[in-house]
Amino acid sequence: MPFLGQDWRSPGWSWIKTEDGWKRCESWSRDLESENNPRTISHSIILNSDDEEIFSNEEQEYTSKKRKKDHFRNDTNTQCFYREKWIYVHKESTRERHGYCTLGEAFNRLDFSSAIQDIRRFTYVVKLLQLIAKSQLTSLSGVAQKNYFNILDKIVQKVLDDHQNPRLIKDLLQDLSSTLCILIRGVGKSVLVGNINIWICRLETILRWQQQLQNLQVTKVNDGLTLSDLPLHMLNNILYRFSDGWDIVTLGQVTPTLSMLSEDRRLWKKLCQYHFAEKQFCRHLILSEKGHVEWKLMYFALQKHYPPREQYGDTLHFCRHCSILFWKDSGHPCTAADPDSCFMPVSPQHFIDLFKF
Repeated sequence: MPFLGQDWRSPGWSWIKTEDGWKRCESWSRDLESENNPRTISHSIILNSDDEEIFSNEEQEYTSKKRKKDHFRNDTNTQCFYREKWIYVHKESTRERHGYCTLGEAFNRLDFSSAIQDIRRFTYVVKLLQLIAKSQLTSLSGVAQKNYFNILDKIVQKVLDDHQNPRLIKDLLQDLSSTLCILIRGVGKSVLVGNINIWICRLETILRWQQQLQNLQVTKVNDGLTLSDLPLHMLNNILYRFSDGWDIVTLGQVTPTLSMLSEDRRLWKKLCQYHFAEKQFCRHLILSEKGHVEWKLMYFALQKHYPPREQYGDTLHFCRHCSILFWKDSGHPCTAADPDSCFMPVSPQHFIDLFKF
């Protein structure tokens, strides 16, 4: 017979056939306990000393699951871990799937907490958190907020421990603190999920992280070779491997030799050609007194007007055949004949767009 529950896939109510027709079975009904009832149901009664309420087996199981769920929700340092590192992206309810995917689900299923330990994925996750801080912070649910700040906490602690990529995290925290200041000052004008006092505590935590990163001292290593011991052509090759102009400027402050090499016009020309198009050069052309192109100044001028080219060691991929988002190394159960042709790399901005509704 058809199910009559709220969800067509649910088991519905328990029914019993009588001479007068089908009647719904209720656990508290006295009619079911009579001997004339053709169907006998045994209940194991559980007595709770606190409120002395009686639960059936099904109610006891439901209560146990609900307590576990509330425990994980209330614990801010707890995340759900899944064996499969992929998530099915669906934007509307169907008969097979109820609801839609959220950023909170993606943070858990794709396991960003472990991804930050991989040097290839670290920059990708940081850029993703930065984009969320700029535009999607108000759309995060309570669970997504906890996951977001848990991952951010692990990132900051990682940088403080290994002294790598501090500038990336400083930019992230700067954007996040600016957004929070605007939201807290304009409370009531915008929808901010959660208590205002919680957001104030989070802002104080961010300011404390910024102070810790500002006081970060990189330990000097005196054993072994240093950059000063390398020949000029090797130092030059190292500079040509950088894709960020600020990294070149920072490295140029180490020694006078590196300072000289970091001012090479060809170095900055290649960097401009890598990130920007020739049409953009013409709009922001900067010439010196001798008529030469100032490629270094042009790079930072173009960076203010156009987004630079993004480069990551590893990114998330999206399967167009299965609508599944996954890390390429982890893979996913694809049903296509040629799975590789269905894979598409997903940039951080594209990731945000996938969860916009």
